[in-house]
Formats: sequence, C-alpha cells, structure tokens
Amino acid sequence: MSRPVPRPYLANPQITRAVLDRHKFTIQKKYGQNFLIAPHVLEDIICAAGITEHDYVLEIGPGIGTMTQYLGANAREVTAVEIDRMLIPVLEDTLQGYHNVEVINQDILKVDIRKLAQEKNQGNPIKVVANLPYYITTPIIMNLLESHVPIESITVMVQKEVADRMQSGPGTKDYGALSLAVQYFARPEIVTEVSPDCFMPQPKVGSAVVRLTAYTEPRVIVQDEALLFRLIRASFNQRRKTLVNGLKNSPELQFSREEIETAVAAIGKPLTVRGETLTLEEFVALADYLTGECGR
Repeated sequence: MSRPVPRPYLANPQITRAVLDRHKFTIQKKYGQNFLIAPHVLEDIICAAGITEHDYVLEIGPGIGTMTQYLGANAREVTAVEIDRMLIPVLEDTLQGYHNVEVINQDILKVDIRKLAQEKNQGNPIKVVANLPYYITTPIIMNLLESHVPIESITVMVQKEVADRMQSGPGTKDYGALSLAVQYFARPEIVTEVSPDCFMPQPKVGSAVVRLTAYTEPRVIVQDEALLFRLIRASFNQRRKTLVNGLKNSPELQFSREEIETAVAAIGKPLTVRGETLTLEEFVALADYLTGECGR
C-alpha cells in the first residue's frame, strides 16, 4: 500500500516568507526567482498539464517546492531539477513526506532527459511542468523540443509576451523564430494569464501559463531540419531586411545571392518578400528547394 503524501501548503505569502526566513535564503535575481503564492494558478497548471496518478513529471526550477508539492500530490513520480544549490536544503525541508519526488541539483540544459525518460518512464513520453526564469525561457524550451526527447506536453509559466510569440502567425508583430520553432514541434495554447501579484517577489511584467502539446506525427516533413532552422533564424535576425538579404547576410548560411533568389522565386514569392510573412510550410519548401538544388 502506497504512503499518502501531505497536502500542498506553500502557496501562501506568509508561509513562503517563513520558509525563506527559516533557511536564511536570499532570493537570487541572477536565477530569475519569483515564487508562486496563488493556489488557483497552481491548480490551473496541474489541470492544464492533465497530471494524473499514472504520470511521470519533469519539473524545471522547483524553487522552494511550491509547485512541486502539487505535482507530488497528483503524479506517480516527479523529478525536479534545480540549478541553485542554496535551494536544495529548502527543498529537503518542504518536500518531506513527498516520497515520490526526487530533486536533482543541476542545470536543466545539461541533464540527459532522454535517459531520465528511459529510467523513470520506460522511454514513454513524459510531461514537463515549469515556472521558467524569464531570462532563459527560450533556450530551455528550444532545448527540450530540438533534442527530440520523448515529451507528451510542456506546461510552463512564461512572460506573457513570450507566450504570445509562441502562438503568433505570419505577418503579426509577435511572429518570429520562436513562433515557428514551437509550432513545428507542438501545438501551443495559452491556458491562463497571471498577474504579478501572484508571485513573491512581484515581477515587473505579466505572465501566462502556456501548454505545448507535442505532435505525435510531424506537422510538416522537411529534408534537412537543421537547415530549416538556420533559414528561420537568419530571416528574423535582420527583421527589417528582405528575406533574400537576411539569408545572404547570415554567417550560418553559405548560399550565393543567385541561389537564394532562385529558391525564393521557386516557392512563388517576390524577391522583395520579408521572412516575417512566410508560413512554416513555405519555410519548409524553401529549405527543401535549397537542399535539392544546392546539395546543402
């Protein structure tokens, strides 16, 4: 018979402050630490992620364990990866009784998530949940997606403008490389918006919970995925320039102007087109043409 886990109790400003004081913990701005103190937001995250007693969950940035307690109370097993070693004694305190939670003191960008999924979930797709530091949101999400580890969904708290970028379409001001990369791998959906007063300390910007549901079958098929993303990055690195100039000026690409102009024309676009107007499917067509015609 499995042991019962305690009820989550940390999502309260007084309790959060008491825990920090007890451990003489100083909030680290360099790690973008903002602790959730709103139970309804935590419940929304658990619901959006669809966490059940059968799930193995990877949590990124548990902080003092506020969301970790909710995950531990709902999931089969949780691995929480925390980069700040000063938080490890705090987590040992707040996660007492949560026998199904393991804390790893490491940089998530250096963790072998595929190995974790194999050991903890027999290689089956896992669920990722996180309250991400805003300064490193994009690298973490792109690492999770581009590494092709088995992931069912990623449910994260991010800066509101980042959430908007993830689900933006061509021609909008928020559309960019992140939009295309996320939508290549997953279906993004903003679950709820979160005000600054739901955190301690309060961030200066609004936040949102976004769920990225990974595609079980690729949305599009491209011959050279690495080239596709080099093209996408190049087209938005100089957003005000035409697509042709953006690609020609990129140090990541070695195509001649003639090759680029021929490829752009081949997908039915004028040479004056900007990259921000192309759909994902059109970027794929461009990559495939360059792969076939230029052999790289």
